[in-house]
Amino acid sequence: MNILFIGDIFGQPGRVAVKKLVPELRRRYEAEFVIANAENAAHGKGVTAKIVAELLDCGIDCLTGGNHSFAVQKSEEVHDREVRLLRPANMPPGTPGHGAGIYDSAAGFRVGVANVCGRAFMAHYDDPFREAAALVKDLRRDTPIVILDFHAETTSEKVGMGWFLDGKCSAVLGTHTHIPTADETILPEGTGYITDAGMTGPYRSIIGGEIEPILYTMRTLQRRRFGVAEPKDVRLCGVFLEVDPLTGETRRIERIREDLGDLTTEL
Repeated sequence: MNILFIGDIFGQPGRVAVKKLVPELRRRYEAEFVIANAENAAHGKGVTAKIVAELLDCGIDCLTGGNHSFAVQKSEEVHDREVRLLRPANMPPGTPGHGAGIYDSAAGFRVGVANVCGRAFMAHYDDPFREAAALVKDLRRDTPIVILDFHAETTSEKVGMGWFLDGKCSAVLGTHTHIPTADETILPEGTGYITDAGMTGPYRSIIGGEIEPILYTMRTLQRRRFGVAEPKDVRLCGVFLEVDPLTGETRRIERIREDLGDLTTEL
């Protein structure tokens, strides 16, 4: 079966890119299931109930999260209510929402999706390796097709997770750093892997944010507020997977980059 994974949707430019491109990408790749990371969808941080509904309505089947999942007030409610919206499973016990789920695809196959955060240069999350292994084992009781969104900062931790889960899940797909990496591969035991699927949003930016205030903070150590960068160079980045529906092994993995250019007049 064919699966699309869309990298971190950043602000309104990212949402517009998704609405414009997801229906066409589903047709082009004959995709039967679409996953997208949405933890930056609301003004660069967090999600709202309205944005979640908007993204699901345009053809996304499951939304994953990360360290900014709860950055917007009252997002706890939508995380509790909407099972197609995931947050990192290795957050403290009692955190609202769901860290994994099993969903029906358009082809009739069931797809397991799990979401964990890394620990290197991140908050004090529970052990992502132990959590991911338990989630994958549990999901595979119902389906051989299991995709992990590993939302982590360092390349080494992401690569480690890929090797750790090789042969145990269909794919380990990295998110969070917003820069697409050119290391997509199928590991020896059949697990698809990429260190970072990239960002869907404005690339004339510093990982989605306005350049000048971020540079000022970097150079002076004096914090300035910044917003989503202008939509001058909007791109959709992600990954295409062809997965064996009987074994769950990835047969093909391909990076996706779609350029929409300047969307200033459309936002």
